[in-house]
Amino acid sequence: MGPAGPAGAAATSWDAATARDADTARVVTVGSMKAGAAAQAAAQRDALAAAAEPGTFPYKLIATDLDGTLLRSDETISPRTRAALETACGLGAAHIVVTGRAVPWTRHILDDLGYEGIAVCGQGAQVYHAGEHRLLTSVTLDRQLAGLALAKLEAEIGPLALAASRDGVDGEVLVGPGYRVQEGPLPVVEFTDSADLWSAPLNKLYVQHPGLSDDALAEVARRIAGDLVGVTMAGPGIVELLPLGLSKATGLSLAARRLGAKAKDTIAFGDMPNDVPMFGWAAHSVAMANAHDELKAVADEVTASNEDDGIALVLERLLADRGSFGGPGS
Repeated sequence: MGPAGPAGAAATSWDAATARDADTARVVTVGSMKAGAAAQAAAQRDALAAAAEPGTFPYKLIATDLDGTLLRSDETISPRTRAALETACGLGAAHIVVTGRAVPWTRHILDDLGYEGIAVCGQGAQVYHAGEHRLLTSVTLDRQLAGLALAKLEAEIGPLALAASRDGVDGEVLVGPGYRVQEGPLPVVEFTDSADLWSAPLNKLYVQHPGLSDDALAEVARRIAGDLVGVTMAGPGIVELLPLGLSKATGLSLAARRLGAKAKDTIAFGDMPNDVPMFGWAAHSVAMANAHDELKAVADEVTASNEDDGIALVLERLLADRGSFGGPGS
């Protein structure tokens, strides 16, 4: 299946970095938490901070994936994890969200969390300023190459169900016939005419196969079309075709530069194969207990699951190792 109409060339937009980017990224605020949870987080944060010494946290940058990592299944952050992040940020670290979701599917979560710093979205394609609701960097997929990649794939394994993420802060997610959308509140626009798929710039394509598993589909896509597009598996039913060379590590490195941090200053948390490049870039990598085996194989350590405060356990240990805190569960 090829694109209808003119090909869309890959595009990148840049914006000068500012000191304000670094300042806002250091704040993890209470946002719309219920009063009880907010009070619990504040109490745990105060307990953490009471014995802490300024500037003692060992990493300048804490990079966390969203789904299956920072967020629980109800799309909330636990008070304990929030408190650990706030304490680390109070000691000079910056927390940055690094997610496969494009901005339109991420923005509402960041707003609900009161997150006002920089986020890396769309598998690294978008660097987004949450506080200002604007894109700082955006990379789009070459639609001609994507169409060629799809044609080669379908010639080898048969028809694919397709979806696509359009570029921009308000970019729509298009869903074609037969594509299985995960349950939830995320908005999609259905299409039946393939011309609609290619009519505007895209960040990525989603592909599904009626018979192949996600891992098998990703493997065959890399073999057949890996010279044309990037391929990643980001979760159940989510195999993505990306601009060649793009990954979470790409976006994170750009965002880190804005914040005055480097790879050696970064600890990263994740749960899926799309986090592998980020793990390779960061100085220390932590997979959740619920993580895909491919990610666990390259992680420096494995923590508890996203439902069991896995991020908090690691951050509390790091604080304790620096003589800052002997918190709950330590």
